Amino acid sequence: MMKKLSWLLFFITSVLLSQNLEEDIYVATETFIANKNETTLNTLLQKEHYFKTQLKTSDEQLAFVFLQCNKAYYLKEIGHLTQSILSFEDASKRFFNNNLAAISDFDIIESCLKPLGNLYIQINDYTNAISTINNYILLAKTQENAKHQTSGYINLAILYQTIGKHKNAIDILEQANANNNQQKQLLLQLKIKSLIELNNFEKAFLLNNQLQSTFEKHKNNYAVALKQNEVKLAISEFQKAKTLIGNQTFSDRFLAKFYLEEAQLHIINKNDTLAKASLQQALQILLPNQNTNELPDKNLLYAENTFIDIFDVLASIETNRKTALNYLDLSFYVSQLLQNNSTSQENKIQHQATDRLRSETCINLLYNQFKHSGNKNNITKALHYAENNKSGVLKTIASKKLRLQQFPNDTLLIKEFKLLAEQERLTSQLIHAEINNDDTKKLNKISTALNTVSIDLKRLQPEINKKYGRFETNPFSLEKLQKQLNIDKATCLEFFFGREAIFIFKITENDTSFDKIELNEAVSNQIKNFIHLFDNASIINNNIANFTSQAYNLFNLLKIDAIESKNLIIIPDGLLNFVPFEALLHQETNTTQYQNVPFLVKQHNIAYNSSAAFYTQQLQTKNNTNILGIFPVFEGKKQELGYSKDEAEYIKRIFTGEFLLKQEATKQKFLKYANNFGIIHLSTHASSGDFSLPANISFINDTLYLNELYALNLKPNLVVLSACETGIGKLYKGAGAMSMARGFQYAGAENLLFSLWQINDLSTSKIMQLFYENLEISKSAFHANHSSKIGYLNNKNIANFKKSPYYWSAFVYYGKLTKPSKNYTTIYIVFGSIIILFVVFLRRKLKRHAS
Repeated sequence: MMKKLSWLLFFITSVLLSQNLEEDIYVATETFIANKNETTLNTLLQKEHYFKTQLKTSDEQLAFVFLQCNKAYYLKEIGHLTQSILSFEDASKRFFNNNLAAISDFDIIESCLKPLGNLYIQINDYTNAISTINNYILLAKTQENAKHQTSGYINLAILYQTIGKHKNAIDILEQANANNNQQKQLLLQLKIKSLIELNNFEKAFLLNNQLQSTFEKHKNNYAVALKQNEVKLAISEFQKAKTLIGNQTFSDRFLAKFYLEEAQLHIINKNDTLAKASLQQALQILLPNQNTNELPDKNLLYAENTFIDIFDVLASIETNRKTALNYLDLSFYVSQLLQNNSTSQENKIQHQATDRLRSETCINLLYNQFKHSGNKNNITKALHYAENNKSGVLKTIASKKLRLQQFPNDTLLIKEFKLLAEQERLTSQLIHAEINNDDTKKLNKISTALNTVSIDLKRLQPEINKKYGRFETNPFSLEKLQKQLNIDKATCLEFFFGREAIFIFKITENDTSFDKIELNEAVSNQIKNFIHLFDNASIINNNIANFTSQAYNLFNLLKIDAIESKNLIIIPDGLLNFVPFEALLHQETNTTQYQNVPFLVKQHNIAYNSSAAFYTQQLQTKNNTNILGIFPVFEGKKQELGYSKDEAEYIKRIFTGEFLLKQEATKQKFLKYANNFGIIHLSTHASSGDFSLPANISFINDTLYLNELYALNLKPNLVVLSACETGIGKLYKGAGAMSMARGFQYAGAENLLFSLWQINDLSTSKIMQLFYENLEISKSAFHANHSSKIGYLNNKNIANFKKSPYYWSAFVYYGKLTKPSKNYTTIYIVFGSIIILFVVFLRRKLKRHAS
């Protein structure tokens, strides 16, 4: 009896405690709502920390979601966007993981998902924004909530407008049905905005007449006048809108953007003084405590993209170069804050693309300053800006891997990499689902899982930062670069391919130089025309004189002359990523015999890299020379790779390893064995992808897509991609080509040999044979690549037309300048001595003949 009473007492006590905790959470939240300020927020945060450790029942979880949503909303109001997002994300995850919809009609869309989607747009996290908005549109459909569906379409349209996809925005808005007058007016305004951007003024005017807001009508009239270059009318309409501001309630963010627009209008009207006043007013709205006579304190800034626009415009009208650079640095700082909130590669790459124009502006300011003063410190600063905008995502993952190598047993770092791999795996699933046109439910399920991983990564970051300090990619160091150049006896040629100019940095062990090429249509076409010479085998052979002329002219344009070092590191950029520099000519020539053409490859041993940071970093890789060779061959199929078998047999005679031919060359076996070998060799078909399909590489039974590579953690010393287009992919500013080669770099490969165009031919097999023959002797992929090309050109058994650079310059080497082995050096010394003795003998013989 006593035992039953004890259980009953325990049960009653538990229920009472549970009810008390649930009530305490609601009371704490309502108290905060009644008087929201910094003091009550701090009180709520303290209670939140305690509540979180006590939660047991679903009712308590629901009360806690209510607390988190209200806290997040206030944080959003006061500009603490990062903390607001984290709170909304946690509330969303808690709500769905605990299936709280089953016990309550709590409106998770209105209270959490809508503001979260808007915040993602505000911080330029478009990947999570699209996923969140699509998820709550689907949820609203399930709930048959037409109002929320329309709200979702509205927010999705705003997102597309933000990224400049106005046709997509209109398509989305056509799906929406207004449930009230407010929604109807908002739909009208959004349609008008996109129609104006698409220059459909007639339709925009018709819709503008249906608007009830006089303020919006004047704003639209201003936008149309501006698009039609009627500046006076635009100013008049804008001023009419401005007089109505006091009659309506606008957010601080809206007002800041309004005064930013006004500033841009003043600049068009060539009144920089008024423009600066409008910009300061915009800043004052976002930073009420900031002294407008000084540069803003960067510690007061937060992740808000309006700051970037303000600072960029301030820099554009600033006459003092130093102050202009200071404004631009503040833009970079805010951009980095925005990137810190992103976990996906796609978002980070988008941020880097927007940073690109700003980097060009900084480099140009420093170039002009250098030309004016001759101070080489300007070159160093410009190099920093160029490097900071090169392959940021690759540098970040490489730096994270270096940290993991230093602390291989750290559970936090191990968890981070598992989450990063899961993120890429899910991204790959999403790509496959989109390719297969899977239903919306499946797409949203994958998107939700991606969101969860993103949230987990964000939650993990503060713990890692607390342990190791805030993570930063290894900064560029000119001293470190020059030290490595001294070791390698090399010169580095780094390019920055901007919108208006190409900047060229030449760095030796003890000097730097800085040059600029104005990028007009003629220069752009010169580069493109040279690249297109390699579109097929016949173009060069049909007009060798045209090729040699273009190759020499491009050599001069890119200012590659006067480089004394035998070893040359090239860091290309933009379109230059697709130029085979080794095929350029360092002298004019009239010869049609390729063996005698003065190719740059004869003058320099060339290695490429994505950034100077990769050239100087030291990742741990497998030192063994065992090869994992993949040779699907595709026997009996239309695109059979017959010479691939010969390639495999030749390499097998030189190197040991695992060679998977024909039916053995499966994707599963590659994934199983890839991390066990120092060299990975793939002789197969590959594609650079297209608008919807990412770059990929083929196995006998399946295709490996780019994002699947991102999910791997490989440590090969060398990856050889003996396949078509492995260095080609969609080109992103600042990130390079989204190619299979980049995928292997991301996965951990330090040295790569890959191709820039399609070439399935006996010549590929011969180049590969020569490469491995030289690699076995020299133990250096860098020297083996150079020697294989020289050997190919000097081979008397190869017909002249097959010595066209189309056949041998497709393969480029990205990586370290590893020194050849002592035996290899000895061979060169002996060979050189024989040549010298022969020359001396020949001279003596000629003298005797002359006498």
